Amino acid sequence: VQLQASGGGLVQAGGSLRLFCAASGRTLSRDGMGWFRQAPGKEREFVAAISWSGGRTSYANSVKGRFTISRDHAKKSAYLQMNSLKPEDTAVYYCASDTSGGASTNSREYEYWGQGTLVTVSS
Repeated sequence: VQLQASGGGLVQAGGSLRLFCAASGRTLSRDGMGWFRQAPGKEREFVAAISWSGGRTSYANSVKGRFTISRDHAKKSAYLQMNSLKPEDTAVYYCASDTSGGASTNSREYEYWGQGTLVTVSS
């Protein structure tokens, strides 16, 4: 399976972006989907996750109330709506899939990863 993340860009603080994660090669209908990010000089960190059914979601405390994860099974896609962006949200954002189907916050439970999309938030 290949995951393709897109939608990143440059935005001013307080603005919004919507990230997209599209899959090819296999269906993701039973996979949990997650978003992670890595800022320069920092370790990769969990952002948000959604279970295979969409019934469970998880968010990092730093993005709770500002970011929303969703998915569309028909389009084999996942999304991350990011509102009220802050300069500290600047990072490369990665989407990933977890064949166990949960909404895990642990990156080691995700088997497939996209290449990342850069989000830059200016102050």
